[in-house]
This record gives sequence, C-alpha cells and structure tokens, in this order.
Amino acid sequence: MEKYATQMDAAKRGIITEQMRAVAEAEYRTPEEIRDLVAKGQAAICANKLHKCLKPNGVGSMLKTKINVNLGVSRDCKDYDVEMKKVMAAVDMGAEAIMDLSSHGDTQPFRRKLTAECPAMIGTVPVYDSVIHYQRDLGTLTAKDFIDVVRLHAEDGVDFVTLHCGITRKTIEQIKTHKRKMNIVSRGGSLVFAWMSMTGEENPFYEFFDEILDICREYDVTISLGDACRPGCLADAGDVCQIEELVRLGELTKRAWAKDVQVMIEGPGHMPLDQIEANMKLQQTICMGAPFYVLGPLVTDIAPGYDHITSAIGGAVAASAGAAFLCYVTPAEHLALPNVEDVKQGIIASKIAAHAADIAKHIPHARDIDDKMADARRNLDWDAQFECAIDPETAKAIRDSRKPEDDHSDTCSMCGKFCAVRSMNKALGGEYIDIL
Repeated sequence: MEKYATQMDAAKRGIITEQMRAVAEAEYRTPEEIRDLVAKGQAAICANKLHKCLKPNGVGSMLKTKINVNLGVSRDCKDYDVEMKKVMAAVDMGAEAIMDLSSHGDTQPFRRKLTAECPAMIGTVPVYDSVIHYQRDLGTLTAKDFIDVVRLHAEDGVDFVTLHCGITRKTIEQIKTHKRKMNIVSRGGSLVFAWMSMTGEENPFYEFFDEILDICREYDVTISLGDACRPGCLADAGDVCQIEELVRLGELTKRAWAKDVQVMIEGPGHMPLDQIEANMKLQQTICMGAPFYVLGPLVTDIAPGYDHITSAIGGAVAASAGAAFLCYVTPAEHLALPNVEDVKQGIIASKIAAHAADIAKHIPHARDIDDKMADARRNLDWDAQFECAIDPETAKAIRDSRKPEDDHSDTCSMCGKFCAVRSMNKALGGEYIDIL
C-alpha cells in the first residue's frame, strides 16, 4: 500500500485514494477527475485518519453542493442525548457535515461519540472549546493553550476545524476606525479579538499557523479558514474589514497547500442579494478556487423566525455562483438554540437551495429526480411523487389531510376535476372530459 500524509499529498503524487474513489462514484465523476481537483485545492475531502466510520464526501464548486448542520450544547440547553438525536436526524435528512459548537460542560465525550458513530464529516471550532477545556477565563489562556486544543480535536478524529486565522492586531484598529454597524458577529472571531485586546498579543492562530499546519498534516484535518469579519448585517457587507481578511485568507491558503493541508474558506454572513455573485467570484480569484463555505448568506435582516428562508434564498444564489458548502440556518437563528423541528426546517431549506444551485450549475445527474417528479405528476401518480419529494412525510400528510371531497384519486382539492393535467391526459387520449 502506498503511503501518503494527506488526501492532498496523495493527489499531488498521483495516488487515487479509497476516499477519492468513493467521492468519484457519488459525484458521477472519474477518480482521476477527483484526484486532480484535490491536488489543485479546488476540492477538499475532509477525512481525518482516525474517523473510521466516515462516509467520504467531496466539497468543491464543481461537485454537488454540500450541507453543514451546526449543533452542540450550551449553558441553557445542555442535554447531550437531545443533541445526538438532532445529529442522527440531520444525517438521515441528508446533511453531509455536522459541526459541534458545544460551549458548556465536558465536551470531549460528545465529540468522540460523534467521530465514533457519525458517518458525516465532523467539524469543530477549537477556540470555543479552549475556555471550556481549561475552565479558565479567556484572558488567562496562552497561545500554547489554543494550539494544544487544536491538537486535541485532531486526536479526537474531527475532519475539519474552523480557525479564525485571518484576524490580526491590525483588525482591532480597522474595527475601531471603520465603525461597523454590527462590529464582529462571529463567535470565534469575537473571542480572538477579545483575547488580543486583553493580552496585547498577536492572534495565535495566525502567529503559529505553521505549527497548526503540522498538526493538521499529521491527522489529515482540513482547515476551514473562519471569516471573523463576516458581515452580520446588510450594512457591513463587502466592507474593508471583510475584504482585507479575505485577502489574508488567500495568503494562508497558499501556505497550507504548500504543506499538503486541505483548506476551505468561510464566507458571509448577511449580504444584499445583488452583491452575492460578485463576492463569490472575488473569493474564487483571491483564494484560487478553494472551496467556499458560506453561512447563508442571509439576504435581509428583518426575518427572525424565518431566517431559514432568507438563508435559502442567499444560499441558492451563492452556490449557483460558486459556493461549495452551505451552512444551514434554522428558524431559531438569532433567537435560540434550535430544537429538532428547527433543525429539520433548516436542513430542508438548505437542501432546496443546494439542489436548485446544482441544477443551475449543470452538476451531473442533478436534475434526474426533478425529471422523475415531472413524469409522476403527468401520470398523476401520487406515490411516485412522494418518493421524489425532498420531504415525503410532509407532502403525504398535506395531501391526506385535504383530499378532494369525492376522493378522486387522480386529482387534489386545489382543482378537482378542473385539473389541467387530468384534462390534458384525457384530451390527448381521446377520452371524454367530465368536469361537473
């Protein structure tokens, strides 16, 4: 068996790994095409060597758009069993990645349970866990403490880590000078900003980036370069803080690739609809086609309770313009930790956005299921329609609760015998068309 350090190392050396073959089959691509994308950094296969139950997935703009689900316990919602139910529900609904954002209690057993039992890619944000792991105030932690937690997460088998490497001491002055409406809304970004403000030191994730790369190379952990300055409202979209950080992330991407460490780039955020495509193209240029992982984008600020919809609108536009990975947003966004139903609604909204974008990008076989649905509708085959539906249970429940008064199996209660499909089928078949 040929030895290699990471998926990127193998790809650069012309080796096609077991994971590349699995991704190729799922994407209707050849293994050589996947190897080439990974070698160039245009696709990432997030696959920690210790995550043995992983179902490999490729993340890249030329592949199917993937969905990430954020979960985890907090001080106010600390039932790990409930979170595990959300995890398995998310996987059953087709989420390709789970990010454990736990910020309370003993986080390691839950993280290890995820990498031992969950087939989805597992991501974490080590800076969250640092305060929890050491049970010390943020300002007392050292750069070494933060780096050690990155290693701990790698040893626990996580496939990708979000690290806010692009925010530096220069950012402190920018935030003060440019007077953003929402300042920094990234939780990890705000913690790094606060630590730098309190200690007077440089961002450890930036200063000791080479040491972090050595850890990631050892375990084949993908770095998701976090966007600490992502816009948290429409007014801050595309400002100097966001764009300068993106430029720095492009520089860090080159350094990671030089050590065969895979990279994803995180993006907005909140952004007006007309700016999204330009932002995606800018990222592709600055970061040389590295997979873009967007948090929405939310296209309006006024929809608490419905932010899964605002996110899906932005996500569809972003993915059709080149984003590779959509972080779901639930109806609870900006309001509370999501419950199981919120998770479901968030995933479905994101999956619709991802699928719409894949069709627009002409991803191989993306439209097959839509064509199958069209056939089922033409034939008024309700069971076949449910099989094609993104959420069969809900579709069936709606129909069953509101069937036509005369229980016409070939129509629904919207049109009854006025159904255009029914009338056309009969007309083209030379049949008499009864309406009344």
